[in-house]
Amino acid sequence: MQIINNIKHTIQRFYRRRRRLIVPGVFTVLGAFVVYGAFFAPPRMFSPDSYIRVMQGESVSEIADDLKEKSFIRSKLVFNLIAKLYGDQNVIAGEYYFPYPQSVLTVVRRLVNGVFEVEPIKITIPEGTSSYGITQMLKTIPEFDTDAFYALAADKEGRLFPDTYYISPGADPAEVVKMMEDNFRKQLSQGNVALSVAAFGKPLDEVLVMASLLEKEANNSRDRRLIAGILWNRIKNDMLLQVDAIFPYIIGKNTFNITRTELRTDSPYNTYVNKGLPPGPITNPGVEAILDAVTPIDTDYVYYLSDIEGNMYYSVTYEQHLVNKAKYIGS
Repeated sequence: MQIINNIKHTIQRFYRRRRRLIVPGVFTVLGAFVVYGAFFAPPRMFSPDSYIRVMQGESVSEIADDLKEKSFIRSKLVFNLIAKLYGDQNVIAGEYYFPYPQSVLTVVRRLVNGVFEVEPIKITIPEGTSSYGITQMLKTIPEFDTDAFYALAADKEGRLFPDTYYISPGADPAEVVKMMEDNFRKQLSQGNVALSVAAFGKPLDEVLVMASLLEKEANNSRDRRLIAGILWNRIKNDMLLQVDAIFPYIIGKNTFNITRTELRTDSPYNTYVNKGLPPGPITNPGVEAILDAVTPIDTDYVYYLSDIEGNMYYSVTYEQHLVNKAKYIGS
């Protein structure tokens, strides 16, 4: 009997001792969860597919303010302390992508090591796209300041080369403009292009304006060269160019919706009221259109028009032009 009692007392002491160990352990674990949830876990407002930009020269304290304001972290103090523990408060500037909410520990680690996780986005700009049109296309890039881009690009019309570009979310608009300008200079420096433009003898600015008109007037090289011959001759003969392609640029309406009143729109770009070339390009032309502008086909044609499908019709006299107009566009 004594042996049984001894065993019972031993078992009871074991469970009391175990309870004394378990209870503090449970509270410790619960406390750790509370601390993690209060200071280290991602905030509830941390949205997936989010971006944050760290500017060059920003201090850790300034970055913490931005992260807290945008609900990337719960505590600025904790962020700053962890950054110090990493031994380097100079985080790497750039655009960071967060596909899902991450703890402050992960946020700090990524910023200190420059783990951006940002994939460039492919943007293909067709020949003859205006600066405004390019701006609209760039709206598909997350965190990209299209207003800042257009403010810079509007004055670069004609020199933002249409091509395929890979642009990172949050990219610097000035850098994107520079990239397109650099590409333009590169393309124009090619031997056949540079030689052809130089041989034509007109200033590059005028060539670009003509090429920008041709991009909108015709959809193939032969027609563009025929139209170039007509337009250069009109300038030579002090005639109005009467190019309909300028109207989408100045009033946002295409050829087939223009009224007689709108033909008289007061704009330096309106070739129905002003002789000579417009003061600047209306699109960003490609290499082919630039070459077409400087290799015009010399003909007796003075007038041309296109139907709604883009087919071109040429005439020598105004009477022939009126016949074509009635026949192919119904007016």
